[in-house]
Order: sequence, then C-alpha cells, then structure tokens
Amino acid sequence: MDKRVASADAAVARIEDGSTILMGGFGLAGIPENLIEALRQKGTKDLTVISNNAGQDGFGIALLFEKKQIRKMIASYVGENKIFERLTLSKEIEVELNPQGTLAERIRCGGAGIPAFFTPTGYGTMAAEGKEVRNFNGSPQILVPSVRGNYAFVKAWKGDRWGNLVFRKTARNYNAVMATAADHTIAEVEELVELSELNPDCIHTPGIFVDAIFQGSNYSRRIEHRTVRERGVAKMASANEKREFIAKRVAQDLHDGMYVNLGIGLPTLVANYLLPGVDVVLQSENGMLGAGPYPWDGEEDADLINAGKETISEIPGCSYFSSAESFGMIRGGRIDVSILGAMQVDEKGNLANWAIPGKMIKGMGGAMDLVTGAKRVVVAMEHTSKGGELKIVQQCNLPLTGAGVVKLIVTELAVIEVTPQGLVLREVAAGATPESVQSLTEPKLKIAPGLKTIAV
Repeated sequence: MDKRVASADAAVARIEDGSTILMGGFGLAGIPENLIEALRQKGTKDLTVISNNAGQDGFGIALLFEKKQIRKMIASYVGENKIFERLTLSKEIEVELNPQGTLAERIRCGGAGIPAFFTPTGYGTMAAEGKEVRNFNGSPQILVPSVRGNYAFVKAWKGDRWGNLVFRKTARNYNAVMATAADHTIAEVEELVELSELNPDCIHTPGIFVDAIFQGSNYSRRIEHRTVRERGVAKMASANEKREFIAKRVAQDLHDGMYVNLGIGLPTLVANYLLPGVDVVLQSENGMLGAGPYPWDGEEDADLINAGKETISEIPGCSYFSSAESFGMIRGGRIDVSILGAMQVDEKGNLANWAIPGKMIKGMGGAMDLVTGAKRVVVAMEHTSKGGELKIVQQCNLPLTGAGVVKLIVTELAVIEVTPQGLVLREVAAGATPESVQSLTEPKLKIAPGLKTIAV
C-alpha cells in the first residue's frame, strides 16, 4: 500500500467543477497552502468550500475568491477577508454561516455517519431560523444536519505512505475532523516519513481516513501580529488607557482555578492583569489550553507557536486538541467564564457582536457556542461606539449572538449587573456619576445599595 502522490498538482488533477471541498485550518494555522494554490492554478470552478475561515487577503482560500472559483462558502468566522466580504454583501456568492462549534460538530458527525444532531448553540438567534426545535431536560435545542465533502484538503506536520498523520500543536484544529468527512482526503505534510518513524501512540489521524499524501513545500509560515497603537497621539493613548482599565477591572472577577475563554480584541488583555496568586487556565477555541498569567493573545499566540516562533517560553500544563474537542468542552459546560466584546447588549442580557446587516460581516465564530456553554458571560467593552452611539440599549437591533446570556457588563465608566429585574449599576469609575453613566445608557439603571467606585 502506498498513498503517496508526486505533487499537489497530481493530487487535485481529478477534482471537477462543482465539487464540495473541506479545507482545514483555523486563522493562519494548518492551512493546506500547496493544495489551494494547485487548485487555483487548475482553475476548477463552481466550488462549494467548507472551512472555518475564508482566508485572508492574498492568502489561503482568498486566492480562490480572487479568481471567482467559489460558488458557495460554508464557514464560521470570515472577518479577515475583504474580498469575501465584498462578494457576500453584493450577493455574488452564496454564503452559509455557522457557529464555530456547530460547524466542527457537523463535520465530525459527517465523518462518523451521524446524519444530524441537536445543539443548544444558536437558539434564539438567526442560526436557529428554519430549524426544528425540541426541548431536552428543560433546554431548547435546534436540529442541525451533518455535512460531508467530495474532497478534503488537510495539512499535517508529519505523515507516512499509509496516510497516518501527526499535526503540530494548534494545526490540528479542523484538519483532524475534516480528514474523516470526505469521500477522498488529500493530506499535504511538512515531512513525509517511513512507516516505522511515527510513534503509534502519537498518531492523530489514522491512515484509513487518508487517500492521498504528499510532502509540501515553501510554506509561508505567516503569523498574526499584535497591533499596538503609538501613545504619542493623545486620542489613541486615551483609547488604550480605557481598554487597559476595563481589562484590569474584569481580571478582578477571575478566581484561582477557573477555566476562562477570552474573546478577540479587548478581552485578550485581561490575562495580563490577573491578581497575585490567581492561576487560571485560558482556553482558545482553535484547540489550546494553557495557564496564566503571561502575555496572551489567544489565537495569535497559538498561531505563533504553531509557526515555530515560540514567544511563550513555558506554558504550564498546556495541551492541544482538535476544534471538535474544543467546542465539546465549551458546549459541555467546562468553561467557567467567557469574556467577550460587544456591539450591543440590552437590558435582558441579549448580546449582539458579529454583524451589521448590509455593512459588515465578521461571522458567528465561536461566540454563540461560548455564550451558550460557559457558566458565566462577561462583556468587556467601551461604553459607547467610536461614533458615540449607545451600546447598552433597550433592545438589540443587530443580529443576536445569544439571548439572555450576559451576566455582567464592564466598561470604562461602570460595572453593570444584568438581573431579571433589569440592569443594576454596581460600580462607577472615578469622576463618573450615576447620572453621567445613565446619560450614555438607554435602559433605566437601578442603583445598587452601597454603590462603589471602580478600583483597579
């Protein structure tokens, strides 16, 4: 038995127009770069592509959008690709967005021969529209079909001629489940080894799921760079100070032994301000658990590590796993606190943070799973938008991420608790007053007895 093929070109030679292709990767980790480029060169069209991301401008799946080879995209988080956003808003391509964990589970079930499953993720949001709802143990659940592909493109670290695969750190992400859910799976690996060179205990994907394998080359090993504003501009300095203030206050609510997920943007700063003696374990949806405190930027650091640029010298107790396992622990209630940003939060604790219809589309990402599965949801955000629009509103008018999920809101002006009786103002920043906070908050705030000043 020998599943080796000569090149990426040979591997994609029989792929026809109209095929459905699963493409592994999460962010910049584990992208099957050689296969995507070979498909671009081949010019295969009318494709349905299933992937967590839609690539980034000039890289990954975005290359196929540039040549208009994709007819339909089934994805989750698509916020890094301007050409995809333009094609979507102009309705030049068909798009089906999924919560990140739902997408991973649809693929896992497709590979396991399970036609559909019930999940609580997305109930009360657009993700539930048109789907059957049933109640299990007092919890409403939506019925979601599994998904398979004609082909799967996966990228691994090492593999052998039988197709056994080993992934490196966070590159396991969607690659591991996608390898199981296609009629024909093609693996590109950084190193193709002899059968005896892979430790059987360390194989992540057995060769039964792989039909063709080749050794790739010229990997770009891109990394996501943290954007740091220069503090020479007063306005920018003020924005940074607000973010740091919010992050410091949120960190005070984290206790020793918690498992915590930090959303992108402002929430990633929280780990830098953990109190002395507080050890938390941080979870990143792309398949990583590690302990704090240390400078952490969630998926960015995971991508840095995967690219071989180890910016974190030691990560106590760190572990890596697939996206399906990652969202299994989220849906299964293992995450104590999820800290997210928001576009809007309303007085019922409804959260909107993923799209502005007709203007901006980032995708549902992992937030829908997190707000459903985490034991406590905290929103960390600036009190108003950059344009001065209110973000704490009577009722969200943007597409919901979750219904009735937020328990606490922390801004640069206030700490507000969401209760069944309404919003309760617990703390105000120095220099702020209940009246000044209320003037920037649409719902009527109840003032907590013994109102405190935020101390960070």
